[in-house]
Amino acid sequence: MRLLLQQRPDGHEAPRFVQLQLQPDLLGGWTLLRETGQIGGRSSLRKELYADQNSAITALEAARDQQIKRGFQLVFAQGADAPR
Repeated sequence: MRLLLQQRPDGHEAPRFVQLQLQPDLLGGWTLLRETGQIGGRSSLRKELYADQNSAITALEAARDQQIKRGFQLVFAQGADAPR
């Protein structure tokens, strides 16, 4: 499951992005990857581990909602279970 959010460009700088991605791990847990940065520039990656899929999806939805409140817009969603 993958979500890409982006801020509208203000004309002076490249737009900022946030990519949220859920991946199962080999031990039955889930990893939430958060990549943030400027398009065409530097980015940072953070990993959060969760014991089950439901808690990982809850964390992904909370991160998505937080970014939407900050002015980001959802531009891409991938995955059968992708939250809307």
